[in-house]
Amino acid sequence: MASVPSVSYSITVRLEVPAGGKAVSQITHVVENAGGIVTALDVNTAGHETLRIDVTIATRDTDHAEAIAAALEKLSSIRIHKVSDRTFLMHLGGKIEMQSKVPLRTRDELSMAYTPGVARVSLAIARNPEDVRRLTIKRNSVAVVTDGSAVLGLGNIGPEAALPVMEGKAALFKRFAGIDAWPICLDTQDTDEIVRTVQILAPAFGGINLEDISAPRCFEVERRLRELLDIPVFHDDQHGTAICVLAALTNALRVVGKDIADVRITMAGAGAAGTAILRLLLHAGARDVIVCDFKGAVHLGRDDLDDSLRWIAENTNADGYAGDLRGAVKGADVFVGVSAPGILSASDVATMNDDAIVFALANPEPEISPDEAREHAAVVATGRSDYPNQINNVLAFPGVFRGLLDAQAGEVEQEMLLAAATALAEVVTDDELGPNYIIPSVFHPDVSNRVAGAVREAAGGRPRTEA
Repeated sequence: MASVPSVSYSITVRLEVPAGGKAVSQITHVVENAGGIVTALDVNTAGHETLRIDVTIATRDTDHAEAIAAALEKLSSIRIHKVSDRTFLMHLGGKIEMQSKVPLRTRDELSMAYTPGVARVSLAIARNPEDVRRLTIKRNSVAVVTDGSAVLGLGNIGPEAALPVMEGKAALFKRFAGIDAWPICLDTQDTDEIVRTVQILAPAFGGINLEDISAPRCFEVERRLRELLDIPVFHDDQHGTAICVLAALTNALRVVGKDIADVRITMAGAGAAGTAILRLLLHAGARDVIVCDFKGAVHLGRDDLDDSLRWIAENTNADGYAGDLRGAVKGADVFVGVSAPGILSASDVATMNDDAIVFALANPEPEISPDEAREHAAVVATGRSDYPNQINNVLAFPGVFRGLLDAQAGEVEQEMLLAAATALAEVVTDDELGPNYIIPSVFHPDVSNRVAGAVREAAGGRPRTEA
């Protein structure tokens, strides 16, 4: 699918141009001819002879940005001072910081916040360990833990390269749920070392968010940590995705007038996200599901089943279909893809049942172009921000952890995930619901509070207080 200019690849070009004449219109013309979009033009300094202006341009990718800058440089009437990548500028020095919640202006304040006054608080916690939630950051803190093995769609790029993503995740926790989250990027991909490291770090946190750890290692890491720790462990790549998919599917089924118990669902992707989505769909009442991986349908007759694939085979594909994805899609009501780009065609979607639903969630390039899918499907969703119905984990994880922390929950249960999905779906009212609006915006003011409240209630917790 051809990419379009995006703010993710926007640049700001500082130019010196003649004060009079047609320089500005020439610049706009060159950018547009090169396929870019001028989104802002600001005068930096002005003189009688020249102007220094900053032109902000949305481009398709890095190569496209360089080509546009080169085209501008060919204009005889202007001089380029510098070209700045706006995304890299945002990340300079990192995106998060620690701030003190209490003033430290006088000797008295210092004596209470630190020694000797802090010793009294430490002794109180030693006498009653439960006070740690009341008297420290533990009650509102989450560790965002990764080994850098499956970062976004970039693959195994390591802990240092994962840090900007984990910083972003921490910023989202704060923005959408008021939670203090801390990036923990581990320089190991050994399962035992990951588990042990998180276990010994856990006393300082109220919850653990596992992030971008590859399958199947992520399954064992999550399972063992849940057994070892008395705080919730949540793998967002699995459970956050599952919540958002179920919420969106709930509303998509409302649009087409079908019930989850009656539809046939075909899934592409049997990794961490696919398995978690499947588990939650089954928990929500789905009964007819076929899951495909790169080898085709998962079924009990295959001789390459690991423990995860065997569980899938035992709980899906009752008729033992052994063909490929194209055959699995034929006659299906719903397609959910968390796999690879370009594996589905418009002709494949045309073989689905009437009022088909297509969730092509591979990112940034989906399993099928949304435009092609819409030729035959009634409802289409992707993971992209430039099409309607973006399924984005930011809709789930801040509210989920807000609810877990408020309830002082010790674990994450399927009922909590189901409650979160139901609450998220209900944010979209009957008046708003339609083929192009099945899931709310991440900036909808009710999302985090509604999800948090549902999780808190499912966890048996009390309403949030500051005491």
